[in-house]
Amino acid sequence: MPRMQVYLPEAMYKQVKVRGLPVSELLQKAVKAELRRLDLLAETDRYLADLIAEVGMPGAAQRARAGAVARRLAQRPVRKAG
Repeated sequence: MPRMQVYLPEAMYKQVKVRGLPVSELLQKAVKAELRRLDLLAETDRYLADLIAEVGMPGAAQRARAGAVARRLAQRPVRKAG
């Protein structure tokens, strides 16, 4: 497995050492999550490009309605499962 050198701020380094955290495992998980996030963003861009090609760009009224729906959804309390 290739090796990589990582730099941490002093305070973070101390916390990692004090808590005995598995830095390599944490970094692998963080990188994997970031790669997945970037893949999903790229897929979203492709989907939107395909959708725009199929139905065209939304008009001003459609964008305003979508913005209103998004704001309403953002104000709703988050429900936890269980």
